[in-house]
Amino acid sequence: MSLIEIKNLRKEYLDVTPLENVSVNIEEGDIVSIIGPSGTGKSTLLRCINRLETPTSGSIIVDGVNVCDPDADLPAVRRKMGMVFQAFNLFPHKMVVENIMMPQQTLLGRSPAEAYEEAMEQLRLVGLEAKSRRYPNELSGGQKQRVAIARALAMHPKIMLFDEPTSALDPEMVSEVISVMRELAGTGLTMLIVTHEMRLAQEISNRIFFMDKGGIYEEGTPEQIFENPQKERTRNFIFRIRSWEYAFTYNTRDIYEMMASLTHFCTRQFKDSKAMRNCQLAVEELTTSCLLPAAEKEPDATVRLILNAGEKTRDVKLFVDYSGLKTPDDPFKGSADEISTAIMDRVMDRLEDTREGMAVYQIKK
Repeated sequence: MSLIEIKNLRKEYLDVTPLENVSVNIEEGDIVSIIGPSGTGKSTLLRCINRLETPTSGSIIVDGVNVCDPDADLPAVRRKMGMVFQAFNLFPHKMVVENIMMPQQTLLGRSPAEAYEEAMEQLRLVGLEAKSRRYPNELSGGQKQRVAIARALAMHPKIMLFDEPTSALDPEMVSEVISVMRELAGTGLTMLIVTHEMRLAQEISNRIFFMDKGGIYEEGTPEQIFENPQKERTRNFIFRIRSWEYAFTYNTRDIYEMMASLTHFCTRQFKDSKAMRNCQLAVEELTTSCLLPAAEKEPDATVRLILNAGEKTRDVKLFVDYSGLKTPDDPFKGSADEISTAIMDRVMDRLEDTREGMAVYQIKK
């Protein structure tokens, strides 16, 4: 018997049906990343599995117990499942160690001494032992999420459910949470992860569920889904998440906003810090040294940048659409100073492109 068996699951509200006829089995030790557009039932699926949401119909059997049965012992089943939310859900008036002790004492009946020892052990595992007597408002977002993970692990669950655990974090904090989850993936723990972090999904999962329109539209290994998706909506989704696009005019330019958006995209896509740095340098130098001086003459003309990460980030290209400038000159030829030119030559190569008003660059790795 599979650890989790979902059959004909349906969840409907008055005006929307987020889940419709979902059937899938999850084996012990599986690490499943659930991806897809917003509003396609990903989080609802997790919340039905641990019965934070009551399914409209169908069955969910967790470790031999149908949690949809009105007579099911839900507290006993939930003790086998840890859940990490995007909003942390820590008690602000309790110290970090107390946040981890409380569910152990309430649900497992552990003594204060036992709960404290377990809490400190889990804090050591997530690198936060020194923060045990701090309050949540004294922690960064990444640290709060690591505390939430430690709290769930202290219950010794068989299954961990992660509902977009990095979506509420600033880009620089995402890596610390991914690092902890990567460590967990090597322990044999069964994990279901709703995520928009494709880097995480590719690195640690053995199965990917792509959800769309209330169901599992396509599933497979990370290689199958990210490199050779078989269905059209999956292919379209993968293409979109691998592309970053930013448009600006001289009058509406905000370089800080543009670079923050690019950094967020690169953080999700690239494991290699060199590839990320080269993308950032390429965009920044092209924009400040070439595009803005050209756009100053036509301050309302739109310039569009598109960075395509390519399959498995092997073929990274930067497309620059400057057709809105209406200039007969190529803004990239001879416009940059010697230092900027040297930087751009080091991080990218210009490719041939016959489209008027378009420049294409290959980012070096």
